[in-house]
Amino acid sequence: MKKGGQVWIETVLYTLIGLALIGLALGFIMPKINEAKDKATVEQAINSLAEFDARVNEVIETGPGNIRQIEFYMNKGELRINASGDEIGLILSELSKPYSEPNVTVSIGRVKVLSEEGQKTSTVYLKTVYTRNITYNGLNDYRQFASASTPYKFRIWNNDSWIDITEVSNT
Repeated sequence: MKKGGQVWIETVLYTLIGLALIGLALGFIMPKINEAKDKATVEQAINSLAEFDARVNEVIETGPGNIRQIEFYMNKGELRINASGDEIGLILSELSKPYSEPNVTVSIGRVKVLSEEGQKTSTVYLKTVYTRNITYNGLNDYRQFASASTPYKFRIWNNDSWIDITEVSNT
């Protein structure tokens, strides 16, 4: 009878040791997985903003009256169209680590990247700045768009004196 009890104690002990080892492994692996996910999210956002910028520049280069549409995918973050500052930006917050050196602006193509490190999380600011006057819906307005599972659709129009951006997702 003593052997049966010993087997159960060994089984419970080995199970606890196994669970502790799995917990330790996950404790080391999960931060690396989250870091890789955050890096992929920032790189996708940079590519999306670069594509938006390419469409705006295409409309500028092809001349007055030219119109283009773009579908803008944004799973995380916030898109900001700052018409008074002639810039378009994306903000990605609650990241596990900074994407680049904190408080140093880095250029990736025409996209400017600025990472800020907080106490527990980091924030990455992406933006493109234009020399042409940008408007939103015909106004020098400031507009924010939250992340969404469906893409936003924007119309970009060259009105000769300015470039107008309008959301057309709901039409």
